[in-house]
Amino acid sequence: MAHVARKCYTNVKTNLVSAGINAIILSQMDTAFMFTYAIGSFISGRLGDTFPQNVILGVGLIGSTLCLGLIWLFEVVDLVNFNYALGFFGFVFAQFLHGFFQSTGGPVNTSIMGNWFPKKGRGLTFGLWTCHQYVGDIISGLATAAIINAGFDWRYALTVPGLLSGVWGVVNFYFLPNSPAEVGLQSEDDKKAEASGTSKGGGTIGFMQALQIPNVIGYALAFGFFKFVNYAMFFWLPFFLSIHFDTQSANIISSLYSFGMMPGGVIVGWVSDLFGGRRACVIAVFMTLLAPLLWVFAVFSGTMNPILLLVLLCLMGILVGGPNNIITSAVAADLAEHPSIGGNTRSLGTVTGIINGSGSITASFGLMLIGPLQELGGWTAVWYFLILCVVAGTGLMSPNIVKELKQ
Repeated sequence: MAHVARKCYTNVKTNLVSAGINAIILSQMDTAFMFTYAIGSFISGRLGDTFPQNVILGVGLIGSTLCLGLIWLFEVVDLVNFNYALGFFGFVFAQFLHGFFQSTGGPVNTSIMGNWFPKKGRGLTFGLWTCHQYVGDIISGLATAAIINAGFDWRYALTVPGLLSGVWGVVNFYFLPNSPAEVGLQSEDDKKAEASGTSKGGGTIGFMQALQIPNVIGYALAFGFFKFVNYAMFFWLPFFLSIHFDTQSANIISSLYSFGMMPGGVIVGWVSDLFGGRRACVIAVFMTLLAPLLWVFAVFSGTMNPILLLVLLCLMGILVGGPNNIITSAVAADLAEHPSIGGNTRSLGTVTGIINGSGSITASFGLMLIGPLQELGGWTAVWYFLILCVVAGTGLMSPNIVKELKQ
């Protein structure tokens, strides 16, 4: 549901442009969102290891409702045309707050999943679970198209997802069990710990302790470039597709990218499980295939056959989604159970927050450049920039890749 609320704003970008909100404002809105999402990820991960996770999630979902309400209000009163500086500040500030609230989702949900599911088979389990975010993206895109096709005002594409997010926040607050123990069950890891006479749980760890876990920093840096590529598509794909299609069709077609991301996570998780958890190697293969695909878009996207465009968007979703899904779920969970911290799953939120937050910081700076790049060099410049980011991210993972190949 968090992704339904997060995605809905991107689906109406062309409508916002028609209302006088130019690409520069939209680019800074994206940057503000990613910046506070990054900072919030560090904080939320720590909060999720310390306080009841259902409470943190509930607050985040309800906060998203309020932020989408602000965007709706500022557009209705035509704030940008009334006073450009005030409108610029208002829209950017709404997304600035939204990033904080949305940041609760990744680290806290991953921490809950770590409580419920054991390490064995984790890649496949987490790969399947991460499909939820793309289901949310797809629902949001289809809902926007349905609302506009039905003749309703496009602003309902903001308010309906916003209200649903608030309702789901209340459900999480009152009914979400944070661990098997809360409903009288015992996880497989708890059973093993009990049988071996060791304790599982204990106190939380600090940021510096988490950073000292082997490979955490490497994955955090690499993930920044991968996440930027994903969020460049997330925020700008409907806008790019509007060159070829009308707004409703662009939102439906952009769902193919999200649809492709679902099997991507499952494939990476399943294959890495088969190869003994060698996740860095599998991620590198996906990135190696992604770079030439982005080149195809850089050279041919302006004249590409629409059917071929749809197929390649789905393939791009698979190649981008797989690594992004696994790094922030199964990889983070593996790192959080490193022997150096005694396999303490109460560190999982903190580790996930570091990886997710570091990635979001890089992505926020990258998104700051998309709008100006698009205006100066067109979409060709944007696609080449994404290729450079894929190469940089894969290069940063090379120590992990070499280490896995030697195992």
